[in-house]
Amino acid sequence: MSEPLQKVREFILERNPKLDEIPDDLDLIDSRAINSLAFVEFIFLLEELTGEAIDPEELDLDDFRTLKAIEARFFTQKATL
Repeated sequence: MSEPLQKVREFILERNPKLDEIPDDLDLIDSRAINSLAFVEFIFLLEELTGEAIDPEELDLDDFRTLKAIEARFFTQKATL
């Protein structure tokens, strides 16, 4: 697991003390692991980790559903460019 994705996992776990672990395919939105209150903070974290601004107009909720989706959208694409 990449270091940025580990930081994402830690962010989610800190805000969800009832979760012991986060499977890569857990739907973070439906399970409320990322709720509307934490979402803005979460976007700031992703911007910090990627070094790029995230345009709210280009947000697709599916990019945030699972750790796999987050990694593919925000970390894997950047590594392959």
